[in-house]
Amino acid sequence: MTRLYHGSRWDDDLAAVIGNTPLVKLRRASEATGCNILGKAEFMSPGGSVKDRTGLFIIEDAEQRGTLKPGGTIVEGTAGNTGIGLTLVGNARGYRSVIVMPETQSREKIDFLRMIGADLRLVPAKPYRDPGNYVHVSRRMAEEMGGVWANQFDNVANRAGHERTTGVEIWEQTDGKVDAFTCACGTGGTLAGVAMALKARKPSVRIILADPEGSGLYGWIKTNDLSIEGSSITEGIGNSRVTANLEGAPIDDAERIADSEALEWIYQVLIHEGLSVGTSSGINIAAAVRVAGQLGPGHTVVTILADGGARYQSKLFNPEFLRSKSLPLPSWMVAEKVS
Repeated sequence: MTRLYHGSRWDDDLAAVIGNTPLVKLRRASEATGCNILGKAEFMSPGGSVKDRTGLFIIEDAEQRGTLKPGGTIVEGTAGNTGIGLTLVGNARGYRSVIVMPETQSREKIDFLRMIGADLRLVPAKPYRDPGNYVHVSRRMAEEMGGVWANQFDNVANRAGHERTTGVEIWEQTDGKVDAFTCACGTGGTLAGVAMALKARKPSVRIILADPEGSGLYGWIKTNDLSIEGSSITEGIGNSRVTANLEGAPIDDAERIADSEALEWIYQVLIHEGLSVGTSSGINIAAAVRVAGQLGPGHTVVTILADGGARYQSKLFNPEFLRSKSLPLPSWMVAEKVS
């Protein structure tokens, strides 16, 4: 296996550089609320997202259970980032990765998966209730190939890994002075795992699910109603069902965030703070700002900067696409009017 030099010792493989990401103070959000709003910089992981952790957790769990053996195949349905994490960790450990993804996902993620050697299968975007949904397709492919189905949505190795690592890191990095945590959900693994870790150490910490329009999870938290309203350009977050990773998670409340509000924060932290983040990060920051406003000055709110903006360049920074959705453009990309 590849060996990486890390400080004063040699590490065995890619796993050594996944996790332990820094917390970054979001200056403008903090100044606007009088709170410390901190973002966990998961875009600094080797594959560029928080889903590197998920890929590692699932692969290590399968190895420990003996279902994933040397030279084996791992199959997953994903919006992209988990597929990247699985493929990179799989590459480092000698596994083949077969990734099933809706064809509507960003061109950047599609190209990246092909670049890193994933066996990528694009399928039409269909709702979960349809047998052609990418999750169901990946399950059937795993059965046909004799591969291991990662099943990130209902495989609780996902949230257990976040409970063991991400949540503990946040607790230690804030010296236990965390008052609230906000995070969007796709699988629910990050939110649930961090929530479990923080609540075990400080029961009063507020756990807030950040949800885009077009997802049923906000209604699930508020009124136990998974009905869906509206739509969103976000990828990899939102759901119309409660996954196994979310079941029993200690969540206190939810905030529904419109794309326009998320985009404003994405553009603000980029042009004023030099942080390039993706769509779910915008949802997360907007929710953190709302929660900080509810708590009042002097509190510490942590959120997840799940991945980088370059992964969505063809959408987030494409004036034609944004105008077609009646969404705000980055101020520096608006053409000057000729007098």
